[in-house]
Amino acid sequence: MKKGEIHQGTVERVDFPNKGVLHVDGRTCIVKNTLPGQTISFRVTRLRNGRAEGTLQEVIAPAPEQLPAPCPHFGLCGGCTYLNLPYAEQLKIKEEQVKRLLAEPLKAQEREMSWEGIFHADHPYEYRNKMEFTFGDEYKDGPLSLGMHKRGSFYDVVTVSDCRIVDQDYRDILTATLSFFQERRVSYYHRLRHTGALRHLLVRKAHATGEILAALVTSGELRADSQLVADYRDMLLSLPLSGSIQGILHIRNDSVADTVQSDETTVLFGRDFIYEKLLGLTFKISTFSFFQTNSPGAEVLYSTARRYIQESGGGTGTVFDLYSGTGTIAQLMAPAARQVIGVEIVEEAVEAARENAALNGLTNCTFLAGDVLKVLDTIPEKPDLIILDPPRDGVHPKALQKILAYGVKNMIYISCKPTSLARDMEAFLAAGYEAERGCCADQFPWTGNVETCVLLVKASEAQLELRDTVCKAGMRSLSESVATTQSSTSLL
Repeated sequence: MKKGEIHQGTVERVDFPNKGVLHVDGRTCIVKNTLPGQTISFRVTRLRNGRAEGTLQEVIAPAPEQLPAPCPHFGLCGGCTYLNLPYAEQLKIKEEQVKRLLAEPLKAQEREMSWEGIFHADHPYEYRNKMEFTFGDEYKDGPLSLGMHKRGSFYDVVTVSDCRIVDQDYRDILTATLSFFQERRVSYYHRLRHTGALRHLLVRKAHATGEILAALVTSGELRADSQLVADYRDMLLSLPLSGSIQGILHIRNDSVADTVQSDETTVLFGRDFIYEKLLGLTFKISTFSFFQTNSPGAEVLYSTARRYIQESGGGTGTVFDLYSGTGTIAQLMAPAARQVIGVEIVEEAVEAARENAALNGLTNCTFLAGDVLKVLDTIPEKPDLIILDPPRDGVHPKALQKILAYGVKNMIYISCKPTSLARDMEAFLAAGYEAERGCCADQFPWTGNVETCVLLVKASEAQLELRDTVCKAGMRSLSESVATTQSSTSLL
């Protein structure tokens, strides 16, 4: 097998997040954007350590369970991965991915983790409560487009006017916005030339209340007080939507980075936040606040985390909610806890968390802004329970050591990237914790992402001694086996 060659094979499985695995000529090959059971051709792009990586050229034969995708953008848009599979099959793939990732670190503990499977989404379509659409063109020098990046492309943008993971209000706002600026020949911001006006369209819609927040993100070429922006605001307000627009914002972003951020925010209409309801609590969500993008799915995930805590007998003392976002988990734990302390690096999210706690009449919640690594040193209280819901890259190694040093009996780890969870799990097990129970929640149907929730329990001294004894016995057995093999070899 050589770089540039075309080969064929049948995909055996898909590893997280979308890495198809097949074997060709005795070599393991990785090809993204494939499904188990597909017979494919691929071009070899990389050879390393006995493995090959390739790009998909053609699906020669579909997977046995494969179906026509219900979205015309599927395959072009890089958002969805499994939209051409039955939902049950997608759940099976995601659960198997997580179990394979956790199997290796879990070898370090004696007892098996109680696995509760994967919780399905009650609303697998039109579930997202936030979208960040990008302005651009679908091909070089093509007409203005607005939507998601084309699969495998950093520049091309597909207009996803029929996207299936958002509801009709999102589709109507996207279509109307695109038509408005196409008719007026407004240019998009070109990331290489750093010219043009239109950058992003951010839309949030609360599942429970139907409130909508829309934010037009542009460069400084388009002023918030211009007639064009005022006309755009009026156009949005005239749309016959099922939800209600509570805020329209203009965000100026002159950063060269392709991120949605604010150099200046102007409220064009209403307010700069919306309200969402979750498990009986009300949450104020602003433009950049972190909030689970699937509200019904979040209720399942957080209810599971709360059940794990209650059944383990924890959560009644001081609870640390690290990477707390807008304080959702903290406030769900507050009624049973003496006090809850949340730590979050995004100051806007911390302000929202404080307001949310007041809104819900919770007086035992404290929210601190800053990096978990640094903020932990400033908190005089010691936790009885720690809840972790870190960003995709997991917990910073130095912060992880500080967290482990508390030695609390129970921890809850919620992860949106199981590879990070598997890595961090090794540190927990090495520090004397055991994964007692775990599950997945399909927060992101049709995409390659999945949430995982694990209850970690500090092992007793007797359990740790038993673990050490078994490990030492295993090492002795291995040493004796090697010695015997060497002795036998010397006689040959």
